[in-house]
Amino acid sequence: MEFLPIGFLEFGIKDLLETLAIAIVIVLLYRWIRGSFAIPVVIGLSIVFLVNGLVSLFGLTTINFLLRRMLDVGVIAVIIIFQPEIRKLLYNIGQNTSLYRFFDRGGSFSVIEEVIEAVKSLSRSKTGALIVFSKGTALNDLVDSGVKIDAKVSSELLLTIFNKDTPLHDGAVIIRDNKIFAASAYLPISQNPSISSVFGTRHRAALGISEVNDVLVLVVSEETGRVSVAHNGSLTSGMTIQKLRYEMEKHLGETKDEDKESSSFRQSELEL
Repeated sequence: MEFLPIGFLEFGIKDLLETLAIAIVIVLLYRWIRGSFAIPVVIGLSIVFLVNGLVSLFGLTTINFLLRRMLDVGVIAVIIIFQPEIRKLLYNIGQNTSLYRFFDRGGSFSVIEEVIEAVKSLSRSKTGALIVFSKGTALNDLVDSGVKIDAKVSSELLLTIFNKDTPLHDGAVIIRDNKIFAASAYLPISQNPSISSVFGTRHRAALGISEVNDVLVLVVSEETGRVSVAHNGSLTSGMTIQKLRYEMEKHLGETKDEDKESSSFRQSELEL
């Protein structure tokens, strides 16, 4: 059915829906790669396509031949270049967070309380810590790289693990299914060049794992005691306890609409 005649074109409802779908995909792709090194890569590829078009227009056959050979392997090159982003996208598609929230709500609240108590002590003593909350992502490679524990989450155990005199303090704790699955696990370091130089290895590791997995990562700075949170490839520093609690509840599926306002005003926890 013709919707809007544009000269010799017939623009119908089907065309409108297709245009909207393409626009939505483009917006989502931009949001997906925004803030990463992918933007300069996309600009570079666009320039190559533009130059190739101009070369074809002016009939420069030799240059056109070389550029076409480069573009022939472009798909493989894009897959290699965007491997972290593609992996992250597939992780997000392959998991349904609503199902995890339905089946796993019972023990999350106690886990949050135990972690917060530990973070308070770690922050006050300026003890470095790195805690990864896995939600539906197995992270078996990270678990295998560390020391398997499989223990109930408790503030005492977390404080013991991150104690500077213990062999397990240098690395990350992996919390999955409301249990500490592993300690002293080593995380991939983010290669994002826009990371501030004030952040050290722990913060870069937190960003690195959050760039390719659906995880929430807590970082306690050994230098300042400041608490940071990494999620979806972004880092928020200087978290207060009530903000930290809200982020953990949201990620672990414990936040209810009627609790959002009250959880933001726990006056006894405004500061670490």
